[in-house]
Amino acid sequence: MATAALDAMRRRFAAAHIVHLMRPYVADVLDGTELCNDRIFWPTGTGRHKESTWRFIRRIRDGAFDAAVLLTNSFRSALAARLAGIPRRVGYARDGRGWLLTDRLSPPKLNGRFTPIPALDYYNDVARHLGCDRVGDRLVLATTPGDESAVDDRLGDIEADRPLVVLNPGANFGSAKCWPAEKYAAVADRLHDACRARVVASLAPRERPIADRLIASARRPIEVFVDPPLGLGPLKALVRRCRLLITNDTGPRHFAAAFGVPVITIFGSSDPAWTDTRFRLERAVKLDLDCQPCMKRTCPLGHHDCMNRLHPDLVATEAERILAAESDACPAAGCESPASENRLQCG
Repeated sequence: MATAALDAMRRRFAAAHIVHLMRPYVADVLDGTELCNDRIFWPTGTGRHKESTWRFIRRIRDGAFDAAVLLTNSFRSALAARLAGIPRRVGYARDGRGWLLTDRLSPPKLNGRFTPIPALDYYNDVARHLGCDRVGDRLVLATTPGDESAVDDRLGDIEADRPLVVLNPGANFGSAKCWPAEKYAAVADRLHDACRARVVASLAPRERPIADRLIASARRPIEVFVDPPLGLGPLKALVRRCRLLITNDTGPRHFAAAFGVPVITIFGSSDPAWTDTRFRLERAVKLDLDCQPCMKRTCPLGHHDCMNRLHPDLVATEAERILAAESDACPAAGCESPASENRLQCG
């Protein structure tokens, strides 16, 4: 969700040497773009990115940067920029770090509480503060030849007359964001029967229990990529190729927005207001319970009703509508279900 702002900064400062400071896994997400000239990784304490804090600070100081643009709210990022002697430090005055910044942006509040604002707008306001006057809503991602090749190897031949539907039933944040695997399986079965869909699910190795429940519950063929995992780069390529992504409220949801792919996002504990990208091909499916949104990693009430009570038919019906609209615009999709009046067009 920061890529619109990063793209605006790249265009505004076209002659600048821009370096992204990031956690190592983020590189897989941004690979293929031209949003920066170089990258520095936060030291992880293990593996090839192991590095002492002071050596890391010295390395940033040696870069002689003119400005640090802090999109995250972390105290650590502001302290690192200050210790590295970067003269201009731009970011939101949060996490007790206002005194470390030269340009302090105030996050929106109401009665002393942070008000929900889409992260897209939150980041874009930083870019505008820097003089970027052409900041839009378009998320910017790309794939690499390696990403595409990895998906080719896993998928093999793709039948043109069968829509490819990708499921993303995991979530790094916690179990509160996860719709049960058994319900994903029910949706997959219905789309296989009604739309001749080829259904592929992608999960991380630590999500093996979810994968096992998905496989055990599915009555129709389903392909589950979990061991070995697909990886974030190839997952971008997989989403780019599919006709529909069905996902929990988690990162790959925004891959679809970047590539113009229809997506159904299932919301439980989280508040859509924080992550809205105004992507016209996204459909949110959620209940309206008194306990929503709690924004917790696990259900504080123990029943997880926001997900357990959300019936697969709600998701499957919306998916059939999308695939039917895709079929009308792209006849090879081949879904038999009638399209809704508000039809989606190919992204």
